[in-house]
Amino acid sequence: MLDQGVPPNNSGTASAPSLSARLMRRKPVERLVAEGGQGEGGQLRRSLGLWQLTTISIGATLGTGIFVVLGEAVPKAGPAITLSFVIAGLTALFSALSYAELAGTIPVSGSSYSYAYATMGELIAWVCGWCLVLEYGVSVAAVAVGWGEYLNELLRGTVGVTLPAALSAPPGDGGVFNLPALLVVLLATVFLLGGARESARANTVMVVVKVGALVLFCAVGILGFRSGNYENFMPLGMAGVSAAGATLFFSYIGFDAASTAGEEARDAQRDLPRAIMLSLLIVTVLYVLVAAVAVGAKPWQDFTGSEAALAQIMREVTGQTFWGTLLAFCAVVAIASVVLTVLYGQTRILFAMSRDGLVPKAFSRVHPRSGAPRDNTLVVALFCGVLAAAVPLGQLADATSIGTLFAFALVNVAVVVLRRTRPAMRRTFRVPLSPLLPALGFGFCVWMMGSLSAVTWAVFGIWMAVGLVFYFLYGFRRSRLAAPASPATAENRPGPKK
Repeated sequence: MLDQGVPPNNSGTASAPSLSARLMRRKPVERLVAEGGQGEGGQLRRSLGLWQLTTISIGATLGTGIFVVLGEAVPKAGPAITLSFVIAGLTALFSALSYAELAGTIPVSGSSYSYAYATMGELIAWVCGWCLVLEYGVSVAAVAVGWGEYLNELLRGTVGVTLPAALSAPPGDGGVFNLPALLVVLLATVFLLGGARESARANTVMVVVKVGALVLFCAVGILGFRSGNYENFMPLGMAGVSAAGATLFFSYIGFDAASTAGEEARDAQRDLPRAIMLSLLIVTVLYVLVAAVAVGAKPWQDFTGSEAALAQIMREVTGQTFWGTLLAFCAVVAIASVVLTVLYGQTRILFAMSRDGLVPKAFSRVHPRSGAPRDNTLVVALFCGVLAAAVPLGQLADATSIGTLFAFALVNVAVVVLRRTRPAMRRTFRVPLSPLLPALGFGFCVWMMGSLSAVTWAVFGIWMAVGLVFYFLYGFRRSRLAAPASPATAENRPGPKK
């Protein structure tokens, strides 16, 4: 039964549900959708179309990875790096298909947290939401840290000066206070406070710049293409291709950001699945083209230790330093776009959790003029900004990977559960070959989680323990499902058509 209500006993009074029943109480899909957009004192505004949703997904995915990842991945696979990108893209596709079906069926801001709440119960939903807080919050800080390095590269190539390492290097790695990291978080916050439409416009401009930069790289790099660089296509065998694919998988993380915009999309059920799949297609094509041109212009053995391979290739092909400066500018824009979109996703997930009563009400308070959760945005920005500027992240940054993979795994389970419990529900997109493809998505996520270090697992375990303590001290008793349904439920508002 979807509504985990309190059954009457023989005397006609309500009996207290067991602890396990309270932990497994699910939120009906109709109620999730009916409450969509509603916050404390106002509503989120539906202003995003297909293009904006797609660029949000691209903005969160296409960042520093492609600008620096080749130096690490190419030595593992050789010229077959293009095949590694395809394998990593297919691995991401399995989870993206599940996200697309659930985003079209349950078009709300909570992403995988809300999907788990509707299918597997409150405790698992809380664990998933807590993972997303780790994934989004720490990844904002980790990405923002690298902004100072690219900003210095841009300053060196344009005005000939740089910020001192104490103010631009990562904390604990030569830096004391990473001022650029704080600045890029604050810049993203300014756009977010203006509302979803203004944030989407700024992100769209940044996405166009970084996509244009990669297209320009392909146009310039092809001039130095040498077919001999592809003579020994798979020098390290299929094992090398697989190892590089595992490394490259994390360059695809971010496509789920579109699902956090479910309550601000004009036609969420139609556009969210399309945005997720379209963004993954665009990103995969760009990655494969850039990798193919890069290896064609530079022998694969020369990529070892190269953290700025694209800029180096453009300098070598043209013989000019201008191109390195241009790539540094594009990297600055790319990182800013990632910070903006991931910070957006973090605030919307906390918005959904707050509306359900699992975190304080301040996170679901909507500003009447902008239609944005202002208090939520300010708190998240302050936390991420201080984390990026002053705290050595170390192994904590790697924990974003395990949090992401855990959430992906749960989404693959959720899509199968909802198919079984609500088979007649209207779905604007359906995962083909279900449950086979969701099972493959789940298996790949578990496999990649198992390949992470013991330290990462330890950090993840500590984070989960802290989250469970918070849940049982706060969310367990304050959950909206523990109280009678509010007027904004399926009884008074239409849910998804069956």
